[in-house]
Amino acid sequence: MVAKNTICLWFDGGAQEAAKFYAATFPDSSVGAVTYAPGDYPSGKQGDALTVEFTVMGIACLGLNGGPAFKHHEAFSFQVATDDQAETDRLWHAIVENGGEESACGWCKDKWGISWQITPRALTAAIADPDPAAAKRAFKAMMQMQKIDIAAIEAARRG
Repeated sequence: MVAKNTICLWFDGGAQEAAKFYAATFPDSSVGAVTYAPGDYPSGKQGDALTVEFTVMGIACLGLNGGPAFKHHEAFSFQVATDDQAETDRLWHAIVENGGEESACGWCKDKWGISWQITPRALTAAIADPDPAAAKRAFKAMMQMQKIDIAAIEAARRG
């Protein structure tokens, strides 16, 4: 492993499938080495994929097939800054339509339980607008959304 600091994500047997999905979905993402269990363990058998090295948008990760003991939750998420509505839609739909689920304010969860914030740069700019009224309007519009609609955010920002 090249990275000195790596995000380790616990999976219930789906680490390799998740890594392949991330590599196919997100730019600057890839699957690296897979380590196979040298013996049986509580949640698997000898020869099962135990760990999978992968990169998600340049971030080094390690998937550990540790079994059902721990579940992912929203306290950890990947936040993806998107440049336009097409990129926002593509990433959102890739996650949700591959067994994931929608949430609020640009959040969704993939089928392995990992949370993603698909956040257009236009949203970030709108809620940081130096005009507090414009920022508040954009924020209020965002609070009503699941997938972010950039045109609606920009319209709310303008008033």
